[in-house]
Amino acid sequence: MAQLRFALMSLLIFLMGGASAMAQGFAKGPHVHSELVAETATPKPGSDVTLALVSTPDPKWHAYWQNPGDAGLPAEAHWTLRAGATADAFRYPLPQRLLIAGLMNYVYEGTFVRLTTLHIPADAKGVLPVKLKLDYLVCTDTLCVPEKAELETSLTIGDGAIDPAARAKFDGWRAKLPKPLSTPATFQAAGGTLRIAVPYPAGAAAKDVYFYPLTANAVDYAAPQTVTRDGDRLVLEIKARTAPAALEGVLAIDGQGLIVTAKPGAVAAVKPAATPWLAAIGAFFAAVLGGLILNVMPCVFPILSLKALSLAKANNEAGSPRAEALAYTAGVVAVCLALGGLLLGLRAAGATVGWAFQLQDPRVILVLLLLVASIAFNLAGLFEITTPAFVNRAASNGHGGAFATGALAAFIATPCTGPFMASALGAALVLPWFAGLAIFGGLGLGIALPFLLLGFVPAFRRKLPKPGAWMATMRHILSIPMFLTALALAWVLGKQAGVDGMTIGLAATLLATLGLWWAGVRQAKGRSGAWLPALPLVLLALGGVALVRPGAAGGTPAAMAEAEPFSEARLAALRAQGRPVFAYFTADWCLTCKVNEKAVIETSAVEQALRDGKVAVLVGDWTNGDATLGRFIEAHNRAGVPLYLWYEPGQDAPEVLPQVLTQDLLAERAKGG
Repeated sequence: MAQLRFALMSLLIFLMGGASAMAQGFAKGPHVHSELVAETATPKPGSDVTLALVSTPDPKWHAYWQNPGDAGLPAEAHWTLRAGATADAFRYPLPQRLLIAGLMNYVYEGTFVRLTTLHIPADAKGVLPVKLKLDYLVCTDTLCVPEKAELETSLTIGDGAIDPAARAKFDGWRAKLPKPLSTPATFQAAGGTLRIAVPYPAGAAAKDVYFYPLTANAVDYAAPQTVTRDGDRLVLEIKARTAPAALEGVLAIDGQGLIVTAKPGAVAAVKPAATPWLAAIGAFFAAVLGGLILNVMPCVFPILSLKALSLAKANNEAGSPRAEALAYTAGVVAVCLALGGLLLGLRAAGATVGWAFQLQDPRVILVLLLLVASIAFNLAGLFEITTPAFVNRAASNGHGGAFATGALAAFIATPCTGPFMASALGAALVLPWFAGLAIFGGLGLGIALPFLLLGFVPAFRRKLPKPGAWMATMRHILSIPMFLTALALAWVLGKQAGVDGMTIGLAATLLATLGLWWAGVRQAKGRSGAWLPALPLVLLALGGVALVRPGAAGGTPAAMAEAEPFSEARLAALRAQGRPVFAYFTADWCLTCKVNEKAVIETSAVEQALRDGKVAVLVGDWTNGDATLGRFIEAHNRAGVPLYLWYEPGQDAPEVLPQVLTQDLLAERAKGG
């Protein structure tokens, strides 16, 4: 019946458009170029092999999804295989939507890859030929042409080895396929409306949501779809065509697909929520508290030296401590708002980025390396920094140094996340932009709060040490954590950009240091324009940023022997085996992550506990900003790393562990506690 339908449609299309196509020269085909590729050319007997059908339509032509929508036809596959060998139905990536003259079409206008599983017989030997005949429809906006393709490949029964490059390519294609939704959805057809309730975590982001129906003629394809949140589910309303007995489809969320199987049931209409002010207010105060706690997190400790020195100066010099505190706070909040606004803007433009996105670029790391090294040498007494007058005037009555210190503190401190901060920033990514910016401002306020209180509460200031000669000694001591920070940044640069990138960074630091030393010598002699001869060396050092190549090296591989790189496919496979899984997401530039790893995760006690509990460990390296990992992290209501997830067998949702780990916490989970 399906072949008869295809033949009749093909004949109708030829009669209606074939002559026009011939006249315009469009009949010369094929207009979709396809290739059949096997993941391994030497499969084992009785094994399964993934086959990829890679198809590329010509410019201005499109092929169709498995449900073409209002017009078009799905492709039909006819296999010729040796006896005992079978092939599953093709699995499709998400399609595009094409609306023409009020008709909605689900199509592919660029290269798309369908995957299938070939089951090899247990007694297979020698060469196994695989042949595929495709009947499909290809169209432009004005005409359609039925086409055929005959594809084949040969497999040689062998050891099943898979080339790493082929595995990586197939993993990329697999990542684009919709994933099964573990919990069934519910649908109800009433009053000409099909209402679908899909389980989805309340805290997870849900943008660009669209339901692609697989059940034919269940909905009006061209009708608008409304999506509302109702606790831990999404409720979609679509104009119905029929009342189906069952409903299947693919739910697209931010470019990722979920395979939905829905059963009939009651689905109440949900009134669209107004701007979630209560959620925004709660997230704002969580961000303030998270920023306050961030002051004592490991990733922020190095910049506490800058704060301590500013506090000492504020207590020693005449003037207004309040103005000093306000200038410092303004610097912190300004940088948090700038980074938050840039983050929201990039996400609105379609980029998959999260908090601390700026540190995923080694060029930014090099700039920070030069800046931190300069601060360290300044604290050590190599040279002095005189704040320009225009900066002082612009930053609250001569407190430009405090403003700059606050800005630098925020820029270095904000990449890491701590308690309360993670959920607040996760909310900032899904709330309206103005609420999101308020949350980022709250984070800056929390970071600056201790200094702000010292400026406005005299009782706190009286607790500070009295001015004296100790300040010079303290300044030299405080250079030590800044030198350690510079060393850590050089290490991160090497991880991101390789040995060449780290060499460029060290050479640039040497040039900048020579320039700073030269300026310091001239300052000590009282020379005017002390910076002028040194300026070319500093600028040349900054020019090294252009020589660093982003993506030249990956992040740090997991130190644990049993750990594997994270992928959603591997996670699903391990969970299907009934194993507990500990998945953690890290980055080389996240000091909180590294402290947790060295002090907890990679200790012999924890490794032995995980081994005894047969716990699988998956590591997601977000050092260079992997987009797939970014979407997965965001789906767990987090805006960045660290993220620690514990999957117990038989439980649908993972447990989100605290961002500061302990050995006992992981050991108890491994023992089933």
